[in-house]
Amino acid sequence: MNAIEIRDLKKSFRGMYALNGLNMTVPVGAIYGFIGENGSGKSTTEKLICGHLASNGGTIKLFGKDYTDPGVRVRVGALIENAGCFPNSSIYTNLMMQALNLGIKNPNEEIQRVLKIVRMEEHVNLKFKKCSLGMKQRIGIAMALLGDPALLILDEPINGLDTDGMRIMREILVDITQNYNCTVLISSHILGELEKIATHYGIIREGKMVQELTAKQMESRARIFTSLKTKNMEQSLKVLKQKFDNVRIDDGYIRVYDVNDTESIVEFLIQNGQELSEIKKNKIGLEEYYIELMSKKEGE
Repeated sequence: MNAIEIRDLKKSFRGMYALNGLNMTVPVGAIYGFIGENGSGKSTTEKLICGHLASNGGTIKLFGKDYTDPGVRVRVGALIENAGCFPNSSIYTNLMMQALNLGIKNPNEEIQRVLKIVRMEEHVNLKFKKCSLGMKQRIGIAMALLGDPALLILDEPINGLDTDGMRIMREILVDITQNYNCTVLISSHILGELEKIATHYGIIREGKMVQELTAKQMESRARIFTSLKTKNMEQSLKVLKQKFDNVRIDDGYIRVYDVNDTESIVEFLIQNGQELSEIKKNKIGLEEYYIELMSKKEGE
C-alpha cells in the first residue's frame, strides 16, 4: 500500500496553474524528499494533501482512501510554514492547547510521548519565545505528531538550522519512520542534508512531476567522475579533451566524466607531459543530479 497516491492533480490561482496534472506516489514507511525550485508547486501540493486548499481536478488518496475521508484525515500530521504557537506560553501549554483542540484522550501522556520523540522533554516549561529556531521546529513537529499520525508532512523543516540542529532533525525523522510507523513527506532546499535520510525522491517542476525514484536508483544513475589537479590546469584540460568526451573545470578541479578507468587518465596526462598533483574518484550527489536534471529541456 502507498501512503500517498496522487493522479492528475490540478490547482489554479487566478487562471494560472500551480499544479497541472501532477502524479505522485509515496510508499508507506518512506522518507520522501520532495524537491523543486521556488514556485514549482511543492507547498501547494502539501496544502492540498492536508485539505487546506481545494483542487481543480485529479485525485488524492491516502492509505488507499480518498483524502477527505474522516478516518484518513486523523492519520495526517503536518508542519507547514511555522508551528503557530503562542510566544508567551510554555512548550507544555502550547502542546496541551493543541491536544485539547484535537480531542486527544490522556493528553498529558501524549504530550510526554511526543516531547520524548523530538528530544524536548527537558524544556517542557520553557516559553516558546525563548526557544531557538531549531527548538521551535522540533516543537512544531511535536505538535504534528500529537495523535500518533501515520503520515507526517513537513515543509522546509531544516532551513535556517545550524549543523547540530540539522543533525538532530535528521535523527528525529529517521526515528519517526523506523520506530513509530510513520511515513514522512519532507520538502527542503538543503539537498545535501536530504540525501542523508531520504529513501525516495520526487522532483517537481512547473506543477508537474519530472521524476520519482528511490535513493538506490538515484545512486545507480549518478554519474561517476574523476577530479584532478595538475601543474598546468588549462593545458591539461586541452590535452584531456583530445581523448575524453566530457571534461570540464569545476570547483578548482578538472573533472573527467563517465570514465571508470582512472589509470587511463593518468597515463594519458603523463604521456603528454602533464604533471599530476592530485586525483580522486567521485560520484555526483543529489544536488548535482538535480541541477543536471533541471538543466534538461522538457522531453529530453
